[in-house]
Amino acid sequence: MALTTTRALVLQSFPYSETSKVLRLYTWDHGVRSVMAKGALRPRSRYGGVLEPFTEGHATFYLKEGRDLHTLSGFDLVQSRQALGRSLVGFSGASLLAELVMRVGTEDPHPGLYQAVANAWDAIADAPTPAEALGASLTGAWSLVSLFGFEPQVDACVLCGGDVAPDEPVRFDAVAGGVACTRCRQAGRVLEAESRAELRGMIRGHVPEGGVGRPGTHRALLRAFLEAQLAHDKPFRSLELFLESAGDARAAPGGDEGPAVA
Repeated sequence: MALTTTRALVLQSFPYSETSKVLRLYTWDHGVRSVMAKGALRPRSRYGGVLEPFTEGHATFYLKEGRDLHTLSGFDLVQSRQALGRSLVGFSGASLLAELVMRVGTEDPHPGLYQAVANAWDAIADAPTPAEALGASLTGAWSLVSLFGFEPQVDACVLCGGDVAPDEPVRFDAVAGGVACTRCRQAGRVLEAESRAELRGMIRGHVPEGGVGRPGTHRALLRAFLEAQLAHDKPFRSLELFLESAGDARAAPGGDEGPAVA
C-alpha cells in the first residue's frame, strides 16, 4: 500500500456512515478512484466543507491496486466551483459530465480527459445565462464523448461513406454514429446546416457564443446518441434532469422542434 498525492476532481460525494463519506474522484495519475474520507462529516472535520462535487484539489490517499475503496489522507483545495450551484441548468450539466466519467472512465490516467472535465466545469460556471450554460454543458458532453472514442461523424454519411457538403441536408442516425445523407436515410426530419455546424464545433470543444440556436434539436441529438452508444440499457440518471432543466434555456425565439433521430 503506497501513499500517493495527485490532482483530483470530485465527481460524487455521499455519506458512508454517521461520520464518514465516500468520494468518487477522477485523478490525474490514477483515473477513476473511490476513496473513503474518515471523519469528514464530523462538525470539526479537518476537511471542512470542501469534499463536494465539482471540487478540485490535491488528494492524498493510500493506494492499493486491486482494491475498490482507498483511504483518503488529505485534500488540499484548489478550486471549489461553487458557482455551479447557481442555476439548475449548470448544476445538472456538470452532474451529467461527472456521471459520464464515472460510467465510461477507467483507472488508467488520461490527462486530456481530466483537463476537458475541468475546462467544461469552468465554462459552465462562468456562463452568464442559462442558455450559455446549456451551450457549455453540451460542448463538455460532446468533448467527453469524443475523448472516450465515440465521436459522431458529421462530415460524411455513416451509411455510404460519401462526403456531405456543409449545407447539404442530412439526418442523424444515433445508432450508426453520425449523420446520414438523405439518399441513404429517406425518412425523418432534416438536421439543418446551422445545428450541424454547431454540433461540429462543440465536438471540437468550441462553446457556441450566446448558446445554441435550437436547444431542442441539440437536446434530442445528445439524448439519442448517449442512449444508443453509451447507456447500454442503463440510463444516465442525470441526463433527464439536465434535459428538463434546459427546456427553457433558449438562445433565440422561434420554433425549436428536435430532429427525428434513429
